[in-house]
Amino acid sequence: MYTETAVFDLLLPGDSRSLKAKRSYVRPIVAALRRFDVSAAEVGALDLHGRAEIGVAVVAAEAAHAREVLDSCERLVAARPEVELLSVRRRLHGGDD
Repeated sequence: MYTETAVFDLLLPGDSRSLKAKRSYVRPIVAALRRFDVSAAEVGALDLHGRAEIGVAVVAAEAAHAREVLDSCERLVAARPEVELLSVRRRLHGGDD
């Protein structure tokens, strides 16, 4: 069994000056990520209005499949025109850890 996690650091548009506006950008991204059968949630920068961190986790029988799923998630987030993807931190955990 393998688990792979990713944390996407996002820069939100200038009009996200309230938590309500921030949620209007983050919630659709999290919903779109969940279509890949992953766990996804806002995990960091919770009190910063112009930034967001979204965490994603996947469990798979093979490391290659976990990697493919998170590659798809990363492409989805990077393709969102309303946000800028600043960085991605990924980590693979396997049975030998």
